Amino acid sequence: MRRQYRLRDKKRFQQVRRQGRSYKHRLMILVVLPNRLSHSRFGFSASKRIGNAVKRNRVRRLMREAVRLQWDDLATGQDAVLIARRPIAQATFHEIRAASEQLLAQAGLLTSGPNVAQQTENDLALS
Repeated sequence: MRRQYRLRDKKRFQQVRRQGRSYKHRLMILVVLPNRLSHSRFGFSASKRIGNAVKRNRVRRLMREAVRLQWDDLATGQDAVLIARRPIAQATFHEIRAASEQLLAQAGLLTSGPNVAQQTENDLALS
């Protein structure tokens, strides 16, 4: 993921976590806050509860890759932080990717893809 798409400033990272809207999954939490940019930025967090430095770095890499694979389908103008939860240390990449896709769709950040089409059909059925 290119540097301009990463959330790196500590103050902005904390602001997103404090003021953003959060979405929860068993493996991770997504916190989203609008920005005034023409692109979205993402930050990834894994606390010491996840494990040692090797495990935390691996989890962050897997979360980053899951978001990168969905990059073309993401809405712009958002700052987002993905926070790892303890069960993610035992999860496979496919589970992490599915969880991130579910959270991004729930937050309205996915502009296309299978889950978005399914979610739109479900919304129409409920109307």
